[in-house]
Amino acid sequence: MDPVTHGLIGAATSQSFAPKEKLRAAALLGAAGGMLPDLDVLIDSSSDPLMQLEFHRQFTHALVFIPVGALIVTGLLWWLVRNQLTFRETYLFSLLGIATAGFVDVFTSYGVQLLWPLTDTRFALNLVSVFDPLFSLGLLLGVGITTYSEKNSYRRAGLGWVGVYLLFALTQQQKAEIAGQKLAVQRNHFTEQLIVKPTIGNSILWSVRYISGGRLYADGVHINPFGNVKAYRGESAELLRWRQQYSDIKGTVLYKDIRRFAQLSDNILVKHPDHPNVIGDGRYSMLPTTIEPLWGIKVDTAKPARHVEFNTYRELSPEIQDTFFNMVLGGKQITRVLK
Repeated sequence: MDPVTHGLIGAATSQSFAPKEKLRAAALLGAAGGMLPDLDVLIDSSSDPLMQLEFHRQFTHALVFIPVGALIVTGLLWWLVRNQLTFRETYLFSLLGIATAGFVDVFTSYGVQLLWPLTDTRFALNLVSVFDPLFSLGLLLGVGITTYSEKNSYRRAGLGWVGVYLLFALTQQQKAEIAGQKLAVQRNHFTEQLIVKPTIGNSILWSVRYISGGRLYADGVHINPFGNVKAYRGESAELLRWRQQYSDIKGTVLYKDIRRFAQLSDNILVKHPDHPNVIGDGRYSMLPTTIEPLWGIKVDTAKPARHVEFNTYRELSPEIQDTFFNMVLGGKQITRVLK
């Protein structure tokens, strides 16, 4: 989730437990707590390009970090609210805010290591996009009205909107999953793994990908909440069998980096169609119907003792923008209507 939405959810949660005269201070602390874990993006290393990717949504989003993070927020902001709140109250509102961060990101994609260090499993429900303006707007109104009016009657409005929107997103996701299975059946494919995610900024157009026979198939599914489910048939690509292809460099720095990237990508790796030496995460593309990965690693087998290069490939051309918005609006390029 984007930092602003994290802050809004943290503020709404803290306000839900605050008395009328402390709503504004609670909102400040909750917002700071909600945004603090995303500072993990600052963890980087010039010598190890995969470090930032590994640490994103790791220990700062884990359950064990919540009391520590709350103490950090309390220490930073205590001087600002000490005339309104006790130290205990400051810590409590900070704790409520930061406690939301990891759980909120679970509702998005990519995954969160909630149970670190016990396990490095990433939990993801893929219900909402990392940025969804409608989701954030409801929160903004709830927190804004509560903060401005200082009335307890509005203090849970923001969290109420979160609950309603997540239920809506769940019904949309279930429809997208059914559509994905139908697409596989129409192609006479056995679905080994189905990956359903909302596209950026909305819960109407979904990215539906599945694995069958060692290939990754990508489709877009437009879901009208009150109408048909429409499918945009997309591309497919062979999954990279990286263990076999790079078995001759096993044990090297390069091989270990490929293994790390494979783990971070749920082993759904594809070759970038425009960059022969780039291995990409096949789960994410600019369009739900394409295989071109949003990010990947550049592999140079002539230098097995060196780390890989990590790059992003987010070229938002006018053509891509037009195609995307056309699909969001259920445009004319629909290839099949699923009944």
